[in-house]
Amino acid sequence: MRILGSKVSYGLLGLTAVAVLVSLVMIFIVVPTEATMGIIQRIFYYHVPVAWVAFLAFFVVLIASILYLWKRKRKWDVIASASAELGVIFTSLVLITGSIWAKPIWGVWWTWDARLTTSLVLWLIYVAYLMVRASIGEEEKAARFAAVVGIIGFVDVPIVALAIQLWGTQHPGAVIFEGGLAPVMLATLLISLLAVTSLYALLLVQRVSLRNDELRLDDIKRRIEMIREEGNG
Repeated sequence: MRILGSKVSYGLLGLTAVAVLVSLVMIFIVVPTEATMGIIQRIFYYHVPVAWVAFLAFFVVLIASILYLWKRKRKWDVIASASAELGVIFTSLVLITGSIWAKPIWGVWWTWDARLTTSLVLWLIYVAYLMVRASIGEEEKAARFAAVVGIIGFVDVPIVALAIQLWGTQHPGAVIFEGGLAPVMLATLLISLLAVTSLYALLLVQRVSLRNDELRLDDIKRRIEMIREEGNG
């Protein structure tokens, strides 16, 4: 079953393209270089948005998993699995961009800081989610187990978000909520947030549509096989 039509996809594609283009102009031409960290600070304008989208993706997994266990409708499992895949990709980008920033600023690619460690745990939880789905052959059973992992795994999201407040880590705080950004920097960050969020929505729509096509093809194959068996019998 197709969740969203092509008009929505084209709308998201146009919005994403424009937002990405504007954000790149803002990041590399308009916004000034930060005085303390220098040019590496510009990675902040994509590191923060991909972290936000990773949280959003896992929130969608949570809601879709709850709805699947409640309604037992396959469309919710399809949305949950698609969003989990994207969440793992965006969390990978969080870890990679964070390491690129950490090397010149902290002098190391990685440290067992509470924010970094809980983020890595989050990535591992949803990799496990995908492995559970792949390792169980029966579709309904895999969807049921994955939904449970998706719901329990979301517990780590608020822990990641609050890690700095809970443990006083060396990871920088949320300057956007502390008034620490100049207006042009805040505008650049908000445009990047729009760009990455619309990219996530576009990819989710396309992945759900592709998965639905795969499921329809599997159904057709099963019916053909049943007809063959009835014919041979």
